[in-house]
Amino acid sequence: MSDREMLSQEEIDALLNGEEEEVFAKHFDENPPVNDFLSSMEQDALGEIGNISFGNSATALSTLLNQKVDITTPKVSVVENSTLAQEFPNPHVSINVKYTEGFTGANLLIMKIRDAAIIADLMLGGDGTTPNEEMNEISLSAVQEAMNQMMGSAATSMSSIFNKRIDISPPSTEILDVNNGEGLEEFPQTESFIKISFNLKVGELIDSDIMQLLPIQFAKDLVEELLNVGEVQEVEATTQAPTSQKQNTPQQAPAEAQVKQEQKVISSKPTSAYTEPNVKVQHAELQELESVSLQPKEKQNLNMLLDIPLKVSVELGRTKKTIKDILEMGSGSIIELDKLAGEPVDIHVNDKLIAKGEVVVIDENFGVRVTDIISQTERIKNLN
Repeated sequence: MSDREMLSQEEIDALLNGEEEEVFAKHFDENPPVNDFLSSMEQDALGEIGNISFGNSATALSTLLNQKVDITTPKVSVVENSTLAQEFPNPHVSINVKYTEGFTGANLLIMKIRDAAIIADLMLGGDGTTPNEEMNEISLSAVQEAMNQMMGSAATSMSSIFNKRIDISPPSTEILDVNNGEGLEEFPQTESFIKISFNLKVGELIDSDIMQLLPIQFAKDLVEELLNVGEVQEVEATTQAPTSQKQNTPQQAPAEAQVKQEQKVISSKPTSAYTEPNVKVQHAELQELESVSLQPKEKQNLNMLLDIPLKVSVELGRTKKTIKDILEMGSGSIIELDKLAGEPVDIHVNDKLIAKGEVVVIDENFGVRVTDIISQTERIKNLN
């Protein structure tokens, strides 16, 4: 037996701990490096596409499962068709997603059977702690519905990224057993695939990987389309820039006057129910950064991040109640919070505290005036 066929003691211990997939993937790794197929920029672009689309998919999945869901850390690699049996030595659940508008192609989502069983159990009203790993038709249908909602949200995010309508067909879900030739019949057969792995966390139930397989040509089409979108936006910005320097025409002047008049009206109205005459607004103290010159392609990658939506929420206060207190609540009940009247409210971005402010009223809408930016040190402490 050759050295390559023999397992080390570390690999044997890993096998005994149930980590056979990782051992086989490492020990029999015959896949070529991803740099042979994709440049560093193309890898970053693919990872960013997956990060944005699956990041929004996590919100949809979290709503369905009533659990906190995180999908992060994309890793791009290459898998040869001939090594799929070593890459996936055990049966998995596969979700085949085909694009019907915007792109021509398909991708395959692959997850461990236990992870799929937990999702199915949650979808069917269970708590996910005792999933049935014998995936029957009902369980596969439950996973298919979860993936349908998840990939629908991903398609919506991709529409924003590529600035065009993108739609998918309802995904088909089945058991992937490469050793027995099951689960890849409808998927495009090519010599090599791009594999994008994401870390999937569902509450305290799942901490695993979900993998996305794409034919290499389809992956390259995605990257090329993304870069073309960036070039078109840059050209449009260049062609529109000189028009902003023209003098106002007679038709434009009344419009600007109307805007100014509306601004005066808004500024003359009371802006806050809690306005105090001597509110101290502190400016954020930021460290000066050295100027960095970016290449055109790097500027495009940076511009892609500027359109990523973030959830901004304002927290008025918190409190704790017993189940008895909650059950006794009715219409007209008053809940006392842990903040005093007039005390600054907390401003969260993606559930992270970044600033404090005061409640204001603009016309008939509530708003928040930022009064203090949380320092970098305090933000790091809040992460714990």
